[in-house]
Amino acid sequence: MGNISIKTAEDIEGMRLAGRLGSEVLDYITPFVKAGVTTGELDRLCHEYMVNVQGTIPAPLNYCPPGYTPYPKAICTSVNDVICHGIPGDKVLKNGDSVNLDITVIKDGYHGDNSRMFLIGEPSILTRRLSEITYECMWLGISKVKPGAHLGDIGYVIQQHAEKAGYSVVREFCGHGIGKVFHEEPQVLHYGRPGTLEKLEAGMIFTIEPMINAGRREIREMGDGWTIKTKDRSLSAQWEHTVLVTETGYEVLTLSAGSPPPPAFITSPATQAVSA
Repeated sequence: MGNISIKTAEDIEGMRLAGRLGSEVLDYITPFVKAGVTTGELDRLCHEYMVNVQGTIPAPLNYCPPGYTPYPKAICTSVNDVICHGIPGDKVLKNGDSVNLDITVIKDGYHGDNSRMFLIGEPSILTRRLSEITYECMWLGISKVKPGAHLGDIGYVIQQHAEKAGYSVVREFCGHGIGKVFHEEPQVLHYGRPGTLEKLEAGMIFTIEPMINAGRREIREMGDGWTIKTKDRSLSAQWEHTVLVTETGYEVLTLSAGSPPPPAFITSPATQAVSA
């Protein structure tokens, strides 16, 4: 098992609230994500909403893992060939772009971490399909979550679905355990073999956040020390939810009124478990 924390009932309540609030930031920002807006403006709006309306703390702001410089903004804005950790700034979104907004809030010490894709104006068929397949990958991974299952089961279904579509799975970044700590054990790989890696237990909470590239899986790091792009400049997409392992299956903690519905093939009643 290693150091994977099993959350208490109190922790789970705290994580439900943080998760819903994290999702509500994405609901709030949705109408602003359109052609002509800068990623810096989206960051400013989200930051003000978190601090002034929700009373939450933006977790990425000044976040500094070992070997990194402090992250300078409240959210991550990853446009087109940016895989993850795009830093908001002067970039203007234009018709046909795709952007992932990755939001993590801290409420009463607990982290709510999620991301969504936004397609600007009239996206190409390729852009739309990549986002849809990636969304399906996330939900297929979620659907495997239950006590006794293995982390490898999650990675396997994600990798199968992505590669069947002709896409590749980024390997250098993965989902992670989360709670009062932003990133903790376990690592949740988005590729793998069934029946391998840690066995899931009720009370575990972790993110599932596949990063799927339209081209090859290789990455390149930009000079800012954070932004990660596809090496071949192909498009990349990502979706993310925070998930609790329950006694019978799973509960998605990052759901709110504006969350996109699960794909039609996800039938588990657990997906509807939005806490009031």
